[in-house]
Amino acid sequence: MNQPAANPASSPATPGTAAPMPDTFNPGMQQPVNIQPGDIPLRDIHLPEPISWWPPAPGWWLTLAAIIMLIAIFIITRKIYHSRQLNRDIGSELQHIRQQYQQNANKPQLARDLSILLRRANISYYPESNIAGLTGEQWLQHLDRTNDRPRADLTFQSKTGHALLSAPYLPDNAELDFDADKLISLCESWLTSRHSKAQVAAR
Repeated sequence: MNQPAANPASSPATPGTAAPMPDTFNPGMQQPVNIQPGDIPLRDIHLPEPISWWPPAPGWWLTLAAIIMLIAIFIITRKIYHSRQLNRDIGSELQHIRQQYQQNANKPQLARDLSILLRRANISYYPESNIAGLTGEQWLQHLDRTNDRPRADLTFQSKTGHALLSAPYLPDNAELDFDADKLISLCESWLTSRHSKAQVAAR
């Protein structure tokens, strides 16, 4: 009686020999897929927006504010310094004129020196105005208007103040009828006043 032929796939492997490869497909093993790069669903790369200079960062605003503040402080400090220096110079000149009159009692020279000092002070206090060209009664009216320490009994338009108009053109030996101490006091009240552009603008 003939025996059926043995199946090599089901036959046990002989020791020392390699097991035969199966003929059937193993579903657990996937075949490689050929994918083109363009077929991959990737998103486009978006570069960040370029950095704009506006609006500046908060730090720049703080720096700008600090610079503006320093400039303002410098301007105010400089203005105060020049104002005080001007007042010191005027006070020193007035004191010199007073001492000189006490030595020589020269009224024409006193009135002339006070008139020159008032002119110089006006140009310093009101550099942008046209008061340098004022003469006569207009000049005296300006002095009374810009004097914030006026006295009812003593003004530039009084007899004492009029000495500033006539005395500068008289010789030193001329006899003048005015109170020298009152004229010095009158000029001092104007020179020590607080002056502003608004006083001239109100003309």
